[in-house]
Amino acid sequence: MDTYDAIIIGAGHNGLVTALYLARAGWKTLVLERNAQIGGAVQSGAITRPGFVHDLWSTNQNLFRGSPVYKELKADLERHGLQYVVSDKPYCNVFPDGSSLRVYKDQERTLALLQAHNAADADGWRRLYAQYKQFTKTLLPLYGVPLPSPAAAWVLVKALLTAGPRELGTLAGILLSSTRELGETYFASPEARALIATWGMHLDFGPSVSGGATFPFLEAFTDMEQGMALAQGGASKMPEALAGLLREYGGTVRTEAPVRRIRIEGDHATGVILHDGTEIAATRAVIANLTPGVLFGDMLADYPLPLDVRRRVKAYKYGPGTMMVHLALREPPQWAAGPEISEFAYVHIPPTVDDLDRTYTQSLAGLLPDSPLLIVGQTSVVDPSRVPGHGAILWIQVRTLPNEIRGDAAGAITARTWDDAKEAYADRVIAKLEQYAPGIRDLILERVVYSPTDLAHANPNLVGGDSVGGSHHLRQNFLWRPWLGASTYTMPVRGLYMVGAGTWPGAGTNGTSGYLAAQALLAPPSARSVAVTTTAAAITATALIGLRWWRAQRRR
Repeated sequence: MDTYDAIIIGAGHNGLVTALYLARAGWKTLVLERNAQIGGAVQSGAITRPGFVHDLWSTNQNLFRGSPVYKELKADLERHGLQYVVSDKPYCNVFPDGSSLRVYKDQERTLALLQAHNAADADGWRRLYAQYKQFTKTLLPLYGVPLPSPAAAWVLVKALLTAGPRELGTLAGILLSSTRELGETYFASPEARALIATWGMHLDFGPSVSGGATFPFLEAFTDMEQGMALAQGGASKMPEALAGLLREYGGTVRTEAPVRRIRIEGDHATGVILHDGTEIAATRAVIANLTPGVLFGDMLADYPLPLDVRRRVKAYKYGPGTMMVHLALREPPQWAAGPEISEFAYVHIPPTVDDLDRTYTQSLAGLLPDSPLLIVGQTSVVDPSRVPGHGAILWIQVRTLPNEIRGDAAGAITARTWDDAKEAYADRVIAKLEQYAPGIRDLILERVVYSPTDLAHANPNLVGGDSVGGSHHLRQNFLWRPWLGASTYTMPVRGLYMVGAGTWPGAGTNGTSGYLAAQALLAPPSARSVAVTTTAAAITATALIGLRWWRAQRRR
């Protein structure tokens, strides 16, 4: 029987990050991937015509480019083929009347456009951006540390000392808002409100869902400051570079090696059993780059977990589905909102907050939305190496859709399975796109459609076609991801750990959970025991500071 120090199940980028850091520390490390291609939801390929390189699922790699993994390993990853191209025109929203709102990697240019559109919108953007700057100084470091942890507690202590409870209370109010509430608080026009609310639907935040403002609040301004980064030559360049560096450190990656069961001896995870019956031992850790339903529902189905854990696994909630429509075009589209729109990395087509709310509600009810949100990625504009000659690629993410179809809000599609409905629904997508980019039908050379069912078949973590690996609503985020007591990657089986979108800090190509899990595994036992004491001390200090502020407020 082959034996390794650590076995990682799933060659998504978080699994590869964990494996890479363990291998660099001298662990004998094996990554097992069920598919022929590594990368999980970060993959690219020539799926339409030769020379047209499409990002199959995820495309924006800003989070990874800003991660500690990339900062620490940038030169090595570049040596293994990872280079980024960055658009200074990251995103825009277009509207039915031919107008648009555009965000540039240039604050003054963005503000000037907002000022011309509506002076109150420009003022609101300035005020909200000031809150964003405060957030990045005080609370943003929480996204790079485990929850709970001494590091997280000290972040809160320092935030209280530097910003004060009142300012942190204002930030908390923003983070707990829905995107509708955030827009109505800071912006006057329906267009500016839609500009913010659209980002919430990238996850599973309909405009009226509390806590939905967090991601839009961060993404809207981060893209303005940093632009939007794509991997030159295709999204797969990132996991391929991680795997190349992992192999350089002595790690092994096996594809087409699906795991059937995690082997348990007593109360300890000691290895895995593949679908072909092969057993592989792990002496230190088994790390699952999986979501809870896949890990505990399939690979540990026979293990006698405590009843409360089984209940929590069963309660883990997945979000609405996603469709991907990939277009190979003979040339870039011509947008009704003006020629400059062809230069933006993302073109959002909601068009209003009410439209987003209707789409979200319809999808939760099992209905095919009559007018879904289109997130149009113009990847070949950002990275011309992805197309031959004068061709163009459109990456269209369709949000949000029912996991299972019960009906059609427009009353036109009678199919009740995604296999039967996907092409007809893709026609609806193209019809909506045609309203904003007239003549685009005549530019299409090839079209490839992936339905929510196709997403789930390609990647078991995307249950029901949920492209973000589980709902990010407040009950299942932060300390509660995947559930309270399991947010530090340690599972209720000794030697078993979980990373990926189902763990803190959630979905996105950030590599954070893989990085933090590796750091925890490599920490000496003495550091872990000290961490408990330090966390308690930091939490006590935070409480005392808050109490002093509360008493001071009462004396006023």
